[in-house]
Amino acid sequence: FGENTAEVLTLREKEKGDWKKLSTDDKKALYRASFCQTFAEMNAPTGEWKPIVTGVLAVVIITGWIMIWIKKFVYLELPHTITDEWKEAQTEQMVRQGQGRIEGISSKWDYDNNKWK
Repeated sequence: FGENTAEVLTLREKEKGDWKKLSTDDKKALYRASFCQTFAEMNAPTGEWKPIVTGVLAVVIITGWIMIWIKKFVYLELPHTITDEWKEAQTEQMVRQGQGRIEGISSKWDYDNNKWK
């Protein structure tokens, strides 16, 4: 992996002999000349997760701001027919008109006692 310098070439010649004669520093230099990284360096955290988390959070925040903007400027106010007062008045009118006497809303109203069955 590394370049074959004069020092590495002499270590490679020593490598062909007895490994017990090599010092620890020589063995480390040979390893560095042959391989790019140690296992500890390969498994070390790289910090690659930081931009990913930043991107995801940025997308979530931008989406939230877009939703707030849409709710404020795009959607209109709710119609008056959504209010509880309107629904009660509509139900009362349907009962007075007798709509759905067999299975509808008027079938659940007791006309004699003026209350729900």
